[in-house]
Amino acid sequence: MHFNDGRVVSNFIVQALKEKPITIYGEGLQTRSFCYVSDLVDGLIKMMNTPSETTGPINLGNPVEVTIVELAKLVIDIVKSKSELVYMPLPTDDPMKRKPDISLAQEHLGWQPIVNLELGLAETIKDFDQRLQLRK
Repeated sequence: MHFNDGRVVSNFIVQALKEKPITIYGEGLQTRSFCYVSDLVDGLIKMMNTPSETTGPINLGNPVEVTIVELAKLVIDIVKSKSELVYMPLPTDDPMKRKPDISLAQEHLGWQPIVNLELGLAETIKDFDQRLQLRK
């Protein structure tokens, strides 16, 4: 994951590691679902290994919803950052809910994510911190 890819996880981690304010759009009540890369790769491999009669689309992802403000606070806690939350206007095209239905992945692939958000964030934060240190 690149530092400046514009995604919420990378933005929050970089802001927290640099002790900068964490930008929340709207009230931060919009939900997102986060799937760690190893889980996603496992799901893709299972999909590639299915019989040809198994067709998609089959959603891969994590159905556990987290609000944006909960994510920000979790990142701050893991980093042990002094970053504060700063609220900006919510863009009109920002969806309020993102939650994949993985029932077909569970049924046809026997797949579901196993890495929880806290562990995935901790690993990602460790990686980002190491790479940011190298850039100094």
